[in-house]
Amino acid sequence: MQQTFEAWITPLMIGGLMLFMCFIIWDLAKKSDAGRFGTIMLFIVLGAGMLGYVFKVVITWWLERGGGI
Repeated sequence: MQQTFEAWITPLMIGGLMLFMCFIIWDLAKKSDAGRFGTIMLFIVLGAGMLGYVFKVVITWWLERGGGI
């Protein structure tokens, strides 16, 4: 029961955390009057860590399922 709960709640909570981090970046851009270009740069630079995590999860899933070269 606990493993099943952890299997579906972990991705849900990580997704929620990522959405909250996107809100924080947006709020930071808004409060600093970054403008359109500054907001895009904030999302690219600060969102790179989240994107790296997503790539890691996808690559790990692909390799565990038997993918590879």
